[in-house]
Amino acid sequence: MKKQLSLASLVLAATVAACTAPSSEDMKLSSDVRHSINSHSALLTDLLHVQAADHVVYLSGATDTGVERYYAEELARAVPGVSSVVNNIEVKAPPV
Repeated sequence: MKKQLSLASLVLAATVAACTAPSSEDMKLSSDVRHSINSHSALLTDLLHVQAADHVVYLSGATDTGVERYYAEELARAVPGVSSVVNNIEVKAPPV
């Protein structure tokens, strides 16, 4: 019984890990979007994060202005293979 429970736990853990690991296609899409955003010096790319899952790109991090936030989303949307963009970038007011 103990052996069966351990085997079942192992199979369940492997299945969950396989479902949550990004595919090579998602990793390439994330890389392509990151490259597109990084190629524009107007954006502070150190503060932006990109993840992709099933052709959906998720942007997070912070920008100084709403224009930068919008620009990052448009750059991501223009990358071939992106079906939609979820923009969770926060606009942080620069220090006064």
